[in-house]
Amino acid sequence: MRAARRVRGLLRGRPTLSVVVPVYNVAAYVEKSLRSILAQPRTEISKLELIVVDDGSTDGSAQILRRLAAEESRVTVITQPNSGVSRARHTGIDAATGELLTFVDPDDTLPHDAWSAMVRSLRRTGSDFAVGAAERVADEGGVERRFMTPLMRRNHAEERLRCRIEDAPLMLADIFVWNKIFRRSFWTENAIAFPERTRYQDQVALTQAFLAADSFDVITEIVYDWQVRSDRSSATQRRAQIANLVERIDTKRQTIDLVRAAGSAKLMETLLVEVLPIDMWEHFRAAVHPDTEDPSRYWKLLRGAVLEFWYEAGVPFEKTAVPPAQRLMAWLVAQNRAEDLVALIAMIDRYGARAAFRQHPWRNDPALPPVLGNIEKVGGSALLTRQPMRG
Repeated sequence: MRAARRVRGLLRGRPTLSVVVPVYNVAAYVEKSLRSILAQPRTEISKLELIVVDDGSTDGSAQILRRLAAEESRVTVITQPNSGVSRARHTGIDAATGELLTFVDPDDTLPHDAWSAMVRSLRRTGSDFAVGAAERVADEGGVERRFMTPLMRRNHAEERLRCRIEDAPLMLADIFVWNKIFRRSFWTENAIAFPERTRYQDQVALTQAFLAADSFDVITEIVYDWQVRSDRSSATQRRAQIANLVERIDTKRQTIDLVRAAGSAKLMETLLVEVLPIDMWEHFRAAVHPDTEDPSRYWKLLRGAVLEFWYEAGVPFEKTAVPPAQRLMAWLVAQNRAEDLVALIAMIDRYGARAAFRQHPWRNDPALPPVLGNIEKVGGSALLTRQPMRG
């Protein structure tokens, strides 16, 4: 599959690094974010180029950017009419000149030394990009709480150099652009692109990158602080919007098409069993939430996606790797049983996901798949059913 691809040479000397930051109405956070970038050690790079794209901000972000650019020669500010984060990132990529390329979101920060381990790895291996771990950082009553998602922990449990996606298919779940450093030539030569006007643009671009790479390096170091903001709107409310669901479905469909085109049964199985199901429970909950927009249409779209992506593809959702209660949710959706889904969610909220699954009233339903009937044999990862994913 990759035999004809040329092997990239090792980086000579300390490379230059371009950092692209898209900005839109984040005045409360952007200065702290940019200063965490500018404070990074430069032991492994010869030059830092910070490209900030102001995507038509109206809240004072632009003034903060102009001030920082006047103070710091490494900061370049590009202003454009509001066009969305994908186009803002593309504008930054087009302006980048560094040998290496990375991204930061303007409301997040970097740990003290985010890049050194990844750059050292790329200099040593010649891989197309390096991937580090990320921690979620939340302020709970003035106390900082850090935690790593289960899949992030699994994927970064050990260092893997010159890795290929067939050797580590679960890396397809690492759909974040900001915990990686790419060779800029790799990015541009493979025409990797973020889909525009969607909240879920990273998954398509990162799937392209993993499939196109001759090799990538997986390191164990934490390279990104993923901030959880208490002032963000309810995840359930966002999921209850038709546009949100449509964008999620479209992103999953594009991802499936990319992996199918790669021709690897192993990658497709991992995608359907372990990667794509991860966030579906949020939409199962949203589908029967009181604030759901156009409930009948939402339900029809969601059910159609569940049937298309899993059942019609020969991978029933109940055989995926997510926790049992989530699989039962999906089965109820596939069976067109909205009222029963409402009852199950109420049980989860009252008793917890594990207890709700053990006590649910459809145990003797003849239509229930056996895999959801034998409680002792139903496995599942440690993914949470209540914790909202960032959207």
